Amino acid sequence: MPTLNRRDLLKTLGLTAGAATLATPAQANEIREITFPENPNYISLAQPITAIVLGAGNRGNVYGRYAVAYPGDVKMVGVAEPNEFRNERFAKTHGIEANHRFVTWEDVFKVPKFADAVIISTPDTLHYGPAMKALEMGYNILLEKPISPSMQECLDILAATKKSKSIIAVCHVLRYTAYFRKLKEICDSGTLGTMMSINHLEGIEHVHMAHSYVRGNWHEAEKTNPIILAKSCHDLDIMRWIANKPAKTVSAYGNLKWFKLENAPAGSTERCVEGCKVERECPFSAIKVYYEQKKRIHVLDVPEDPALQGPAILERLKTSNYGRCVYRMNNDQPDHYTSIFQFSNGILATFGLEAFTAWEARKTRVMFSMGEVEGDNDLIKVTDFRTKEVTTWKASEQKEFNNSGHGGGDHGLMQNFVQAVAQNNRALLTSTIDASIESHVMGFMAEASRKSGKSMDIKLV
Repeated sequence: MPTLNRRDLLKTLGLTAGAATLATPAQANEIREITFPENPNYISLAQPITAIVLGAGNRGNVYGRYAVAYPGDVKMVGVAEPNEFRNERFAKTHGIEANHRFVTWEDVFKVPKFADAVIISTPDTLHYGPAMKALEMGYNILLEKPISPSMQECLDILAATKKSKSIIAVCHVLRYTAYFRKLKEICDSGTLGTMMSINHLEGIEHVHMAHSYVRGNWHEAEKTNPIILAKSCHDLDIMRWIANKPAKTVSAYGNLKWFKLENAPAGSTERCVEGCKVERECPFSAIKVYYEQKKRIHVLDVPEDPALQGPAILERLKTSNYGRCVYRMNNDQPDHYTSIFQFSNGILATFGLEAFTAWEARKTRVMFSMGEVEGDNDLIKVTDFRTKEVTTWKASEQKEFNNSGHGGGDHGLMQNFVQAVAQNNRALLTSTIDASIESHVMGFMAEASRKSGKSMDIKLV
């Protein structure tokens, strides 16, 4: 790509010149609002595409909410969900007919094809079966990440996709956020010389770690996915996207250090509601997180009426893993993880996954021969070594999908998938199955390296 001068950089990327320090609150008002132009490849639809959701939990409802917000794009016409509460709630929200409500994903494929696409948001271990059956029956697929806890199953899905005419997209939602799209655009611009290295950090946030990877669905790696894939296949995908070349080797380190019985405070109990003497001072208290603060209660399937939620939450804390002491769970996921990837173009990328942060976000630095790009999931700062000038851009100042999760990525992904299906054009996909498989293999090999203590080669087998 030809090198641009500074004026071209500002014009092309919509960056604002500033002092050679990170913008202060006073300077923040000077960061101009950026809105992305409409994609010329997108078309207005004469009628919405139709979709069936397999798994009406958190992620299934995320994509369902897109259908509510943009009824001209997609209509949910079927649901498969064994949890009666979730099945009923989803069907009611979308007006799904009784004969298109199913208990399991297998039931969906026992009847003739009745939609354009299926959205697979079942548990990680139940991705492979419905994906292969959907391809066989000619459904287009939106597949929640991780693709599968098995590398061989991932490769099987890739092979089946290549033989199929179906559109299949993996939910690497970060590619669809304004923030990461801008970061990618800057890195590809050529204005800072040769890319040298990438430093990327994901802060899970300590309560989120306890919720999802100590108490939650992903607390046992062998029964779901290793945390490097369950939480961070997004990040592996982003690093591969930015580096623009395949990763060749990885060395990884990490372990479970804190959320273990040996660290349980004196006076703690099996459950937070059983008279734990240190519950009031514990940052992971289930009573504080779920009952008092009402955080992440969607997993508890409580009534929507706030007046009825309190008793329902307390009952769930007495009976489910979400009420158990974080030091007494049968969890095995590492709570800190560091990996080093070498890409085929010589770029080195370090990735850190940390449970013990006060914030839940991603921070990235990309180093070039003539400058540096630094981002904190909102503000992007570009430093040019030659001029010593700093340019900045702020994601929160733009309005694109500002009511959508993952920084707008959830709805951005859905919009992209809808267009690819409506136009029957795989080329419209930003996140292809081929690219997704590659970053998954990076994760599988990182976990192999962590467990073996050896550097691992990365290649599709």
